[in-house]
Amino acid sequence: GLFVTDYFTRTPRKLSPFRSFASIELFHFHIPEDTVIAVWNLITFKEQGGTFGDQCPDRSITVYFRSGAPSVINPLHTHFPRDTAVPGSFALTLTWTLPNRTTGVFNVTSPLPGDWFLAAHLPKDEGKISVKGLYEECQYLFQPQLIVQRLVNIAVLYPGHVTEQTMAPHNRSCLYKVFVPSYTSRVLVEVLRCRGAEGCPLWLRVRAKAPPLHNSTTLDCREHTPCQLAQDLPFWQHWYYVLVEKHPGVPGTVSFQVTVQLTDCSRPSLARPPFLPSSASMNMPHSFGSAGGLALGDSPPPTSPNDTKHPVPIPVTSHAGERCWPVRPTLRNELDTFSVHFYIFFGPNVSVPPDRPAVFVINLLPVLDSGGVLNLELRLNVSSLCGENVTVFGCLNHEVPLTSGDNTSVTCETESLAGFLLSVNATASLSRLRIPYPQTGSWYLSLRSLCATEHGFEPCANVTAEVYLRAYLSPCINDCGIYGQCKLLRTNNYLYAACECKAGWNGWGCTDNAEAFSYGFQLLSTLLLCLSNVMFVPPVAIAVRSHYLLEAAIYIFTMFFSTFYHACDQPGIVVFCIMEYDVLQFCDFLGSLMSVWVTVIAMARLQPIVKQASVLYLLGAMLLSMALQMDRHGLWNLLGPSLFALGIMAVAWTARTIRRRHCYPPTWKRWAFYLCPGALIAAAAVLLYAFVETEENYFYIHSIWHLLIAGSVGFLLPPRAKPSRRLGPLPRRKGCGYQLCVNEQEELGLVDPAVASINSICTS
Repeated sequence: GLFVTDYFTRTPRKLSPFRSFASIELFHFHIPEDTVIAVWNLITFKEQGGTFGDQCPDRSITVYFRSGAPSVINPLHTHFPRDTAVPGSFALTLTWTLPNRTTGVFNVTSPLPGDWFLAAHLPKDEGKISVKGLYEECQYLFQPQLIVQRLVNIAVLYPGHVTEQTMAPHNRSCLYKVFVPSYTSRVLVEVLRCRGAEGCPLWLRVRAKAPPLHNSTTLDCREHTPCQLAQDLPFWQHWYYVLVEKHPGVPGTVSFQVTVQLTDCSRPSLARPPFLPSSASMNMPHSFGSAGGLALGDSPPPTSPNDTKHPVPIPVTSHAGERCWPVRPTLRNELDTFSVHFYIFFGPNVSVPPDRPAVFVINLLPVLDSGGVLNLELRLNVSSLCGENVTVFGCLNHEVPLTSGDNTSVTCETESLAGFLLSVNATASLSRLRIPYPQTGSWYLSLRSLCATEHGFEPCANVTAEVYLRAYLSPCINDCGIYGQCKLLRTNNYLYAACECKAGWNGWGCTDNAEAFSYGFQLLSTLLLCLSNVMFVPPVAIAVRSHYLLEAAIYIFTMFFSTFYHACDQPGIVVFCIMEYDVLQFCDFLGSLMSVWVTVIAMARLQPIVKQASVLYLLGAMLLSMALQMDRHGLWNLLGPSLFALGIMAVAWTARTIRRRHCYPPTWKRWAFYLCPGALIAAAAVLLYAFVETEENYFYIHSIWHLLIAGSVGFLLPPRAKPSRRLGPLPRRKGCGYQLCVNEQEELGLVDPAVASINSICTS
């Protein structure tokens, strides 16, 4: 055949340590039909400060692959919520081969067509809280690339028609495909008139959706005469691929014929006529009891088709499970993103008769519905059982309905088909099923009632069970509970939802409490973070005593909003918010930085130099508000105004030192008992905040930060500014006299008042 190669790539993205599915990076690809091989080139490289991160440590990268929907992963081995089905996926771990770059390759032969999803993440870290901008962070970037090779012009087989083929000596195989419409119960592929050097040296392989593999359904035509390969319960509305492969080492030419017969389940004794689409393929609506909306099962033959309107069909052998039951459609009601309810006509109570199953179809839209959770709930009305020991079994299958071929079967699986089993009875009248990230398409639910006896389950007699059926699509499982938050995430144009847990809870639905915080621990943490702000009371008292009223007001502002911000910021249930979270956070950050600003400006003692010191206070408030609005967690946006205030203080102190030719403040007691201890306490607080604080020790380390910062303010706040002393004019004699002029008191930075000196005498 003729091959065509397609190439797809995605933009590199920064990977994050795994905490929940909300922290992974998701990549969406689409593989076209008739693809024979798909190769993913997985490129990973390190960056640090805009350059290659040769000094960054090697951290393993885990990549997950899944077809049809995102992978449901569990790298931390946490517990899933009850009644949750976990679909499988393939995982690959990348190791580093170069100091700053590594490449991995993942090959898939004959991949399923449609949507493919890749999820990647780093291992879980220790949860260190780093200050943004303090140092260059190591970044691990991941970029997947996809190369697909697909066949074009694959020969199409038409049901009921014979295709002749001659395989040349240099050819090893021939590939065909046939489309299977809805309401097809059986696909029969047959090789006829096979002639070769050694009889019929051919392998016959059949597979749905993609070209066959070595482990696909296979038949050796040497050992089976006639060479027929049947597929019961085929997937509806899909291509089936037929591979006729020659045995290795067989010389010469091999000629044969291939034919395909499709059995319409609405007419079990007749094959589908050639070129005649089924009622479903003609877009006829589902109708309760019509032949066009039927599911597989065992039932009396329906009315024969009108022979005057159809060509003469090809008779085939009748098999069990080739007849149909009516399929009841559901009404889709979209409430919000991933919030869809599926209503049953004449429901939600469903009657399940004893002699036949009740079949329903749920249609999930491609791409749009695969990012949520499919929920199914069955509730049995015990009063409808009339005292009988009845059990209602439900089978949920993808793309084809499955009802038991015999009355005693309670399984939802076959050799080529897997499903989910639900059951309700008088003892357990409620059954739930949750499927995270379901594959899109048609899901069929088949309900069957059986009575339990000593010999197993048998058909019930004259008992019609009534079941309440509820099916809906939700973003997360139980909205992640009280210890989680359901987040709506986006990767390019694909939306999906995931839980982000808190307070030590883990799991897909935040239901794993193995590491959860107890209520007492949550209460203690909240009290520590809130009551540690009481340490600002001594600085407020000192500021009021020293007549620093503006500084005292800012300290009170900081203490108030820091207390209620941390009361609202708690991850558990001990939470109290008096305002919106964002408002409390802004006021807390602004109050903390303003406290530093006004304290440093007060230490500068600018009153003799700048009469209007309130100008600097207002300037600081505006600069800090701007910095917080730009980046609330950025280091230099917050450190810049603080360094500016320290620069003003340094200039003021230097000017006084030069003018007075003496170190300022002039006394060693001020340095030894106030400035040095205050500076050391503030430095210790900054070091704890920047390098020691983690998610595990946040509660007590941040509380210590509150205590240290408030304590340093009490030491660093300068003493009370003494009022200027001027001697009033001496009594003047009439005619002439003298006036004594005294300059302003020099500020020595001492608590005790300084003695005013008379420097000049002016003649009046």
